[in-house]
Amino acid sequence: MPRELSEKDITILKKLAPECGDLTCSGSGHMFHSILPPVSNHFAQDSDDFIQRISRLSVDELTYITDMIRKGEESMGCLPIEDVEALVHLIHDRLSPEIARNVTAAYESGDECEH
Repeated sequence: MPRELSEKDITILKKLAPECGDLTCSGSGHMFHSILPPVSNHFAQDSDDFIQRISRLSVDELTYITDMIRKGEESMGCLPIEDVEALVHLIHDRLSPEIARNVTAAYESGDECEH
C-alpha cells in the first residue's frame, strides 16, 4: 500500500542509509513509499550490508517497522528472500518469536512490489 513517508520514516531511512540524499527511486523516478525496500535494493551492497544496516535499529524503531508491516503499510515485496530472512531473524531475537511469525505471515500473504 503506497504511503507518503512521515518524518519518523525519513529519520529511520536516513539512519539505515545515511547516504540517502534524495527520497526518489533512481529506477522508477517515484518517491519512496517504504523504508526497507530502498535500504535493501538501493543502498545495501549485499545481504551482509543489509543485516548490518537493520542492526542499527533500536527496539522502538524495529517495533515501529513491524507494526507498519503488520498494518500493510511497510512493503517487503521487493526484498530479496535473504533480506526478509535476516529481518525476521532480527525481529525474532530482539522483539519476539510471535512478532517474527506475524511478519513472516505478512510477507507470505503476497505483499506486492511498489513502484
